Amino acid sequence: MQRIVNRHQLNMPKLGLGTWPMLGDECTRAVVQALELGYRHIDTAAAYNNEAAVGDALVQSTVPREQIHVTSKVWWDQLSPERMRASFDNTLRALRSDYVDLFLIHWPTQDWDLARTLETLVSFKEEGRARAIGVANFPLALVREVVEVMQVPLAAMQVEYHVALSQAKLLDFARQHDMALIAYSPLARNKVSEMPEIQQIAARHGVQPTQVALKWLIEQEQVAAVPKASGKANQLANLASLDVPLDDEDRALIAQLPKNIRIVSPAFAPAWDAE
Repeated sequence: MQRIVNRHQLNMPKLGLGTWPMLGDECTRAVVQALELGYRHIDTAAAYNNEAAVGDALVQSTVPREQIHVTSKVWWDQLSPERMRASFDNTLRALRSDYVDLFLIHWPTQDWDLARTLETLVSFKEEGRARAIGVANFPLALVREVVEVMQVPLAAMQVEYHVALSQAKLLDFARQHDMALIAYSPLARNKVSEMPEIQQIAARHGVQPTQVALKWLIEQEQVAAVPKASGKANQLANLASLDVPLDDEDRALIAQLPKNIRIVSPAFAPAWDAE
């Protein structure tokens, strides 16, 4: 199995460390520890209020910055060009880095000048301060407009994706356009551990249900996942999911699960079914 998603020169490990909702010293310790264990993909965002904690970890770690893929995001109320630029500058300052590997618009919003927002996003890439750019939580219709109509060079999209939520249409689109799809909440806030089908597969292979759920995601072409894990045992378990052996029988069982369980849908979320 390919362990790197290398679309648009992303060079992004398929398994990353999600940092929400960790804060302060807890977050710094978790990131330093993850890097020691072998993680090379860290996911943060301005709205998580932990970019500075991640930045402290990047400085403390013995792993060279250029070997670590860092993703961050701008919040939906900061999408005017001026605010977006200020937010991005703050992100780089907090991370104590002169670039991010991937910079995303965290959520779409209403009443925005989409063209100017995207122009600003592209400018970060042109300046070399964002190695790659993308979007998060965009429904298919909006991603299609950005990529096909406006011709913005998106490298990735990040969305909620797990064994109980289908993202087949977005994934098809991502593959057509050579983009990565990054799964957040890949364990459905640990609901996967309570699913009898996932428990059954885990028991058959002598692994944890969470490892089954993660392997199902990251074995898919162009899919990465960013589970949050602060403790060493969970970080190691998630890393070990890369080596879990799933077979066609396992995949068929997972395919039968309901695929409409969405965990994250705040009041400002877009119409998810817009195609």
